[in-house]
Amino acid sequence: MPDAQERDTRKAILRGVKLKCPSCGSGKVFAGYLKVKDECEVCGQKLHHASVDDGPAYFTLLVVVAVIFPMFAVIYSSFDPDPLWVALSMMALATGLALVILPRVKGVFIGLQWAKRLYGF
Repeated sequence: MPDAQERDTRKAILRGVKLKCPSCGSGKVFAGYLKVKDECEVCGQKLHHASVDDGPAYFTLLVVVAVIFPMFAVIYSSFDPDPLWVALSMMALATGLALVILPRVKGVFIGLQWAKRLYGF
């Protein structure tokens, strides 16, 4: 039985970063931007068990703040910028960064849940 064998956590996490099925690495894990598919179209792995709640949002926020916050120090120590320009550009950068990172972090959480057989996987 293939489900009884050990699941590779690293592969599952890397597949999650690539937004691929944690089982086969070929099918897509999301039906839209963040909606998890019921099952993989390639291998048939059931994905509806994924329950990541707010974890990806917190980790995404952590990464975005860790990138954006030091940029304020660099910008204000190197230049004398207009505060409005800095605020608007940092908001745009933070929003874009969060939109790129969030689905990948959610994919990592799903891959980790699959590898550790959590929540019905």
